[in-house]
Amino acid sequence: MTHSADPTAHRPLPRALVALTGFIALVEVVLWMGDSGIFFDPSLRLRVMGAGAFWSPLLHGAQPLYGAQPVTMFVSHALLHGGFLHMAMNMAILLAMGRFVADRYGAAAILPIFLAGAIAGGAVYGLITNVPIPMVGASGAVFAFLGVWIIWDWRRHVAVGISPKPVLVRVAVLAGLNVVAWVALDGMLAWEAHLGGFLAGLICGRFLENRARDTRLRAHAAERQRQRDSGG
Repeated sequence: MTHSADPTAHRPLPRALVALTGFIALVEVVLWMGDSGIFFDPSLRLRVMGAGAFWSPLLHGAQPLYGAQPVTMFVSHALLHGGFLHMAMNMAILLAMGRFVADRYGAAAILPIFLAGAIAGGAVYGLITNVPIPMVGASGAVFAFLGVWIIWDWRRHVAVGISPKPVLVRVAVLAGLNVVAWVALDGMLAWEAHLGGFLAGLICGRFLENRARDTRLRAHAAERQRQRDSGG
């Protein structure tokens, strides 16, 4: 009999992560049913996109469909996708990175990182662009998780005295993939949202790593104090 070297390998996925990805997948299923005429009607996706996608012109004086739309779109756009493939790609990365975040920082960090990435992604997209094209997808939020991972990887290299150059290479690869995808999609890639989400992830990662370090230091100091008190 063999045992896995990774104690987290057989842990169930965090409920928060399952709920988040499950809800996003459910939204896409409902929209697909509308596209197919199975449920509601084929105009459902257009109506939902009109109300929930990120519309940059709303930040530049355009009239919203409802009063709160210029605010709610910063989050709602991350819950919508352009189709099953778009949704599946984002959810696959989100599941992997969300698992990593939960194992290292706790499941409670998943939703705040997702929201930070979605909001920052929308903010940067809205600041740079003003095209009347709806922007949807959890890519900005996904890039926030990648940003957290990059900070962890950087700290890991520095802690053991290894050059962090490979981490910079990973960042360059991510940037390169965005360029390739932007060209392949004829400019229909919201790289601005990816950038905003990634920057938010770097900030979240630094905060989480500092908190984890401080927690370890306090635990170590408390253990040393217990040893002194017990005469060990």
